[in-house]
Amino acid sequence: MVAVKPDSRPLYLLVKDRLLEMIKKGTYPLDSKLPSEFELSKLFGVSRPTLREALRVLEEEGVLIRKHGIGTFVNSPKSTIKSGIEKLNSVTYDIESLNYRAGTKLIKFNYATPSEIVKEKLGLSNGEKVVQIKRIRTADGEPVVYCVDSIKASASFDLEDFKSLENSLLDLLKQKYSINISYAITEIVPVIADELLGEYLGKINKDPILLLEQVHYTKENSPVLYSENYFKSDRFKFQVIRKRV
Repeated sequence: MVAVKPDSRPLYLLVKDRLLEMIKKGTYPLDSKLPSEFELSKLFGVSRPTLREALRVLEEEGVLIRKHGIGTFVNSPKSTIKSGIEKLNSVTYDIESLNYRAGTKLIKFNYATPSEIVKEKLGLSNGEKVVQIKRIRTADGEPVVYCVDSIKASASFDLEDFKSLENSLLDLLKQKYSINISYAITEIVPVIADELLGEYLGKINKDPILLLEQVHYTKENSPVLYSENYFKSDRFKFQVIRKRV
């Protein structure tokens, strides 16, 4: 039995602290499965309701994670992907900069009639089309960004290039079509995850999402790409350097 030294706090908090100490010492390593509730309650000499309350607090603090039908595991901390927003990096670059494996799940791609917002952003005339690509970007297999990209259509485009797109769209436009993106005008908008975003990003409904709305321009100041990127706020942070003038 593992001794739990009594003090003025509720017993479940004492159990929580003792279990946290054991995790920090490596008794239960990161990603390891904890013993059953029966075994842990016996180990600490407490009732199962008391143990469950201690586990609940540790789960809320992100120390533990419950996997339904499997058990309770020690959660491995996830690095936050930080990006200086003054730098026009691709999502692929931001993910790989922290040594994650960047991946893509293609949802849809097609020639589409642009919305009024997209027409305005890209300066399109009536009847002009866009290539619209909807993708989920992953970091080590975890969905972290939902991307909706609208590209001013060109007769030289081959839709198969976009179908097989695994990594950076900016790199594809540059290397295959000599479209060099020079800069982007960006707006950051906090939004609430709806049911569709929850399905794509694995977020619980009403969790905050960071939406980056960007119009990408060539060095000739021609808008060619409008993107809406929905970032999981627990995995991405954006910073900007501000200087006095």
